Amino acid sequence: MKTTMRFVGKAAAHALLGALVATSITTMVVIEQASAYQPGKLLSKMLDGPLAEVQDILFTARVAGRDHWYVNFGYYSCDYGDGPKRAFGMYPDGVSLRGYGEGCRLCRMNLRSGKLTLLIDDPKGGVRDPQLHYSGKKALFSYRKGESATFHLYEINIDGSNLKQLTFGPDDDIEPTYLPDGGIMFCSSRSHRFVNCWFSRVANLYRCESDGSQIRMISSNNDHDNTPWVLPDGRVLYMRWEYVDRSQVHFHHLWVCNPDGTSQMIWYGNEFGGIAMLDAKPIPGTDKVVASFSPGHGRPEHMGYVTIVDPNGGPDIRNVTRRVSKKNIMYRDPYPVDEHCFLVANSQGILVMDEHGETELIYQLPPKDRHMQCHAPRPIRSRPREPIVRQKVDLSRETGQLVLANIYQGRNMEGVKRGEIKKMLVLQQLPEPVHFSGGMLPISIGGTFTMAEILGTVPVEPDGSAYFEVPALRSLFLVALDEDDLSVKRMQSFVTVQPGEKLSCVGCHEQRSQTAPANHSLLALKRRPRKITPIDDIPDVFDFPRDIQPILDRHCVECHNPDRRDGGVDLCGDHSPMYSNSYQTITARHLVSDGRNQPYGNREPRTIGSSASRLMRLIDGSHHDVQVSATEKKFIRLWIDSSATYPGTYAALGSGMYPPNLPWQMLVDRCATCHGNKPNKGHRGRTLPPQVLQSCCNLTRPEKSLILQAPLAKSAGGLQLCHNVSFKSKSDPGYQATLKAIRVAAAELQAEKRFDMPGFRPKKFYIREMQRFGILPKTLGPNDPVDPYLTDRAYWKSFWHKPVAPQPRTASHERLRQAR
Repeated sequence: MKTTMRFVGKAAAHALLGALVATSITTMVVIEQASAYQPGKLLSKMLDGPLAEVQDILFTARVAGRDHWYVNFGYYSCDYGDGPKRAFGMYPDGVSLRGYGEGCRLCRMNLRSGKLTLLIDDPKGGVRDPQLHYSGKKALFSYRKGESATFHLYEINIDGSNLKQLTFGPDDDIEPTYLPDGGIMFCSSRSHRFVNCWFSRVANLYRCESDGSQIRMISSNNDHDNTPWVLPDGRVLYMRWEYVDRSQVHFHHLWVCNPDGTSQMIWYGNEFGGIAMLDAKPIPGTDKVVASFSPGHGRPEHMGYVTIVDPNGGPDIRNVTRRVSKKNIMYRDPYPVDEHCFLVANSQGILVMDEHGETELIYQLPPKDRHMQCHAPRPIRSRPREPIVRQKVDLSRETGQLVLANIYQGRNMEGVKRGEIKKMLVLQQLPEPVHFSGGMLPISIGGTFTMAEILGTVPVEPDGSAYFEVPALRSLFLVALDEDDLSVKRMQSFVTVQPGEKLSCVGCHEQRSQTAPANHSLLALKRRPRKITPIDDIPDVFDFPRDIQPILDRHCVECHNPDRRDGGVDLCGDHSPMYSNSYQTITARHLVSDGRNQPYGNREPRTIGSSASRLMRLIDGSHHDVQVSATEKKFIRLWIDSSATYPGTYAALGSGMYPPNLPWQMLVDRCATCHGNKPNKGHRGRTLPPQVLQSCCNLTRPEKSLILQAPLAKSAGGLQLCHNVSFKSKSDPGYQATLKAIRVAAAELQAEKRFDMPGFRPKKFYIREMQRFGILPKTLGPNDPVDPYLTDRAYWKSFWHKPVAPQPRTASHERLRQAR
């Protein structure tokens, strides 16, 4: 239906429009404002210049997200915690909380007359991420229709006709971009994973044909890929957020790949933490791009500073960026008309901006509609099709190939002698099917957020080269090993190859502006690619209680237990509120050196991993003649180099953690002399915040808790480690109150179980997601056993690339051929 209305006053127009909207879901409405609209000075200047050939713009209005920049689709993993507090209400499944609001419009506006056309008006739906076709006659966008749950890809003609749904299914498809080969690249939660440090689903790069067919994964990232857009050379620019052994909130920068997913590499900024580089688009007529530099970990709805990036200086040069927006005012969705004119949006509405950051408001929602905000302005015009990059993918293959020219060439490799590196350990970062917090617990204590699978090793030739096959579409990272299999250098990122792809790199963390020597000179290329050699007699995913604790029990616990505590160390496997006594001790005593959650990567050689971990020296025979077997040493070494996690299953997330509700006031009164006036403030270097006090509780044997033993007099059976004896006997009311609190937590743990306890069953949210992803049957009963290790493995295996026969070219390819 098309309705045309002419108004002199805005109020009457908005009133009648509101009445129409209340009764209509998808309606094309035209409002002509005869006298109320006049282009301002800046817009008039642009209409005589860069916008001279542009009559109309396209934009959306929708309810803005109120969580992190990536939470504006989908649902939350659970009904508790910081994330779900920001939910908009119940998800259509009736059991989850949704991360998006309701209400949307797809708008077309004439810049000269102000005529506004609503191509879509859906008071319960959501519309986002429009992009104009090369012809300028239709638009591609993401639309969640009415009260449905998920966003999918749609097309519509710019006159509002021929609305067509392209993708379907239970997952969200967002942020599409037309590809020069006739396909579409977009981000999708079809990757079936959760943010490693939040409660929400992840969207990764996918591609499909123009009709929505032949959907396939492009990126294996554990975390988000965002806002793909084609560069003038035919490659696709996008934002990649990832953290392998480094900070969760600092690295979300600009990457690039070919339209078939090959050649994924950094484009700009991966050395610079603290900025989320979102919504990047090429500036016509230049090599530059404009992006929203969203500060810190990124602001909701991609709000940031409009910034120009010139890539000609290289990917690691700070001064190749120039902020355009002024006065610390943030915008979103910058669209470059040219280097002097940008369309932007913020909570005010749609604005035009010049190269000096001067802005002018050109459209604002009426007051009654300001529960929504404007997004994604685009000029309606044709544009040249970028060149087609030759396809390098062979979907009939299971693997790809990696070529390393010289492992000794790169940044921060000083001190590594040629010939020192003998092989590389190949690891796979494993996606999470669910998450329940903003942290990594209980995967590690301040370290990694994810588990890693050990695939095996590949040799490094004497000249530093390597050539080997790797499984396609996996997030792989490498550790350079010496002749003793100890870590020399660790890759704090990941690499992905497409099926049939051969991907090469110069060296180890090399400058992207460097090139490799001629291939014929590399020793590794004088033979066929190596296969990854599996490592015998080890688990491919380590589980600390199952695989490492028995070694400690055999060699360490005799001297390091709750009663003896030689050196102040307890390495027994008793459960603490969140981990085990031994795992906490190893972390607190810095016996393992990992990447930690720190805002930098590319550590110096031998400063991370097994070669830098004191635990390896404590088991080599020099520590009181403790000498573990070769197999035991291999277990500990590979556990460290595979990220030193506590659990070996993601079913541990959000379960089995019971911090006691300790008698805090009593502890303050008794302990303030040495440990401060409050539980979280202290002096003389002996502060004991609540989490530290709770970690001193033993839920397996409550009476052995350090919080009880340390201040208890020796005459009463305690350790009397405190300067002042706080508990002279076990009958002390403070002792009894503390013991009671620990016993309550211990009883809860015994009832609910932890992943390493007999009878453990994953929590309902883990089971729900595994059912949603098709891993566990929908018919699973409430008391049916679930093996979390087998379930995790089936989940990870569901992402493995399955070779397929060559696909027939679709009608879209024929149309593209004819068009060209």
